[in-house]
Amino acid sequence: MSDEPEIIFETRGRAGVVTLNRPKALNALNSNMVALMHPQLVAWANDPKVELVIVKAAGEKAFCAGGDIRQLHDWGKAGDPAIRSFYRDEYRLNAFIKRYPKPYVALVDGIVMGGGVGLSVHGSHRVAGEKLMFAMPETGIGFFPDVGGTYFLPRLPGKTGTWLGLTAARLGQADALWTGFATHAARSADFDAILEALCDKGDPDATLASFAQAPDGAKAPALQPVIDRCFSANTVEEILALLDAETGEHAEWAAKQAATMRLKSPTSVKIALRQMQEGAKVDFEACMGIEYRIVSRIIDGVDFYEGVRAVIIDKDNAPNWQPAGLDGVSTADVDAYFAALADELDLSGLDRA
Repeated sequence: MSDEPEIIFETRGRAGVVTLNRPKALNALNSNMVALMHPQLVAWANDPKVELVIVKAAGEKAFCAGGDIRQLHDWGKAGDPAIRSFYRDEYRLNAFIKRYPKPYVALVDGIVMGGGVGLSVHGSHRVAGEKLMFAMPETGIGFFPDVGGTYFLPRLPGKTGTWLGLTAARLGQADALWTGFATHAARSADFDAILEALCDKGDPDATLASFAQAPDGAKAPALQPVIDRCFSANTVEEILALLDAETGEHAEWAAKQAATMRLKSPTSVKIALRQMQEGAKVDFEACMGIEYRIVSRIIDGVDFYEGVRAVIIDKDNAPNWQPAGLDGVSTADVDAYFAALADELDLSGLDRA
């Protein structure tokens, strides 16, 4: 065991600085980190000497590659209630970041997935470095795009969020800026200088503008018409049919999207599409409540554990999804994941954690 703390908090100049400090684990978010981060954010929110919060990560490979999936898998397989507690606490942290009363600046570079997205996208400012690799890959492990994905994905341009949620497609810096995941783009080499300038001057709008770059190479804008055309369908089966029928310049791209979707958990892709449809109609807190309903059912199911086994544990990349096909997942099956709980997610008292 390392003696290094997994998450570091310091006050530097005008800023409270959070450093995710598990670089060997790609800064994967665990229950200890969540449990420490929320009360520290509360303390800084109430500290007049702290004008803004900055979240960054140790190492060069990842901001945060998601939750500590192996730990969650093991808790769930053992029937340990810690798994449900983790998601409750994580979603409460996401909600507090969303309503944070001070500027919240995430410096994101390298891998940003799942739980790492939850620590960044809900803040007021997101600065993407050129090594950024953003994705919501949950359908590939029998899970679903959570941490607020029900809210922010449907609010990306057109049906971009639906495409990302169903296929786990990856975005680089230019596309992250174009879609709105990032509010600013900057050189990775400038991140230390950005940190120092924010701590010294505060005023993130002006400070970040002085470092902002306008990267080229965005691919999503040219794909927007075909994304909207295919991913606007009401069912996963209809989306696949439209992708299969695509001709012309985007036919090869469409075929790849369809092939990718067919590898994902059928249950997960149907849940994800319903999330996009429901999330577009309700506010952020309602979206987090929806996610807590879904996760409470997912952890009692099969596909999440099978997905983690196939991808993380055995690494055979041959999950045995149950049901194995889309035709085995009925509308009623999906409805059950969204049904009310006896103990719904409580988002009260976030500023007293």
